[in-house]
Amino acid sequence: MIREDFHVHTSLCDGRDTPAAMAEAAWREGLTALGFSGHAHTPFDESWCMSVENTARYRAEVARLREEYRGRLSIRCGIEQDLYADPPAGYDYVIGSVHYLKKDGVCLPVDESAALLRQAAAEHFGGDLLALCEAYFEAVGTVAEQTGCDIIGHFDLVTKFNETGALFDERDPRYVAAWQRAAERLLAAKVPFEINTGAMSRGYRSQPYPAEPILLWLRDRGASFVLSGDTHSAGTLCYDFERQEKRLAALGITPVRFRPRGAK
Repeated sequence: MIREDFHVHTSLCDGRDTPAAMAEAAWREGLTALGFSGHAHTPFDESWCMSVENTARYRAEVARLREEYRGRLSIRCGIEQDLYADPPAGYDYVIGSVHYLKKDGVCLPVDESAALLRQAAAEHFGGDLLALCEAYFEAVGTVAEQTGCDIIGHFDLVTKFNETGALFDERDPRYVAAWQRAAERLLAAKVPFEINTGAMSRGYRSQPYPAEPILLWLRDRGASFVLSGDTHSAGTLCYDFERQEKRLAALGITPVRFRPRGAK
């Protein structure tokens, strides 16, 4: 069973618990590795990311915890890098993600609420949610090139509020063509995709990202995968990993154990 989580947020961005509380929980729960991945600073919206000041605190605190737990728990300092965030430097690894679309000179959040998605489609895409999805996946396809990431974060985040098909049809040929174009571009980078249970632990979804049709398509083209908790509280480290490992095994998928390459 995989007992390591490299997608972890703390109270220094939009998480609930401090880095120290997360590290203590990881050690008590028998994790072998813990990777912090605070949201990189996005100057146009500081409501959920680390501020410049908290970024400095984050680096210092993770470095302190690494020494405190040396020999007991491997701790790494990563960053979740949005396309439009300040560029990363000096981190052990980077998770590349898209949380916004740039359209008509504004940045539109894709994962805050279904109402905001509908509003964005109405105001910037002529009411066409599939056009919004096409723009989203066009951006996702550039993540590896733009961020130099080591992990592709929540590939189909735009479906956060769509598990029942309330917003758009994920079987629509336009939607399928959009994610396939993005996936093909990302496959060339040979970077693992995360199987992300974060929306499950926070009650938004019953299945992880990416959706199973995407997962199987990627599997058939040789993609690699890492399990990710996208953890925002100490009680959800490695959320649902055991059940997901069994599900994935039945699909012929074995997640890799992620090994950061070091500061970058």
